[in-house]
Amino acid sequence: MTPINTSSELKAAIKELEARQASDLRILKDEMEIVGEKLKPGNLLKTVFNDVMDLPDLKTNLLNSAIGIVTGIFAKKLMIGKTINPIKKLLGLVLETFVATKISKNADEIKSTGGSILKKIFQKKDHAENTIENTSE
Repeated sequence: MTPINTSSELKAAIKELEARQASDLRILKDEMEIVGEKLKPGNLLKTVFNDVMDLPDLKTNLLNSAIGIVTGIFAKKLMIGKTINPIKKLLGLVLETFVATKISKNADEIKSTGGSILKKIFQKKDHAENTIENTSE
């Protein structure tokens, strides 16, 4: 910074500093408003939820768990059905938990095996349709 020698230079330097201070204050207020918006509970929850859902392993684990739970419930209904017998209810709960745990832990293998089976079924179906079309020509 250059030395100030006259009162007019001093007044100009003061005006410049006051302008810079006003500009900095305006920027600070804008930043505080942005921070205030981000710190609202709803926005905090939304940000945390979005950050958590961006984790690829979490989505896979949630999907695998959901598949396991649904399969466990289905297995319980299929094997036990509706009953008022407390022992059967307990066995049904154990079965449901067992199936849900096994399915959720092995969901990737089950998905790949199921995909291979479906692929083979559709390939056989396509092959059969092509064979029928070729013999009719």
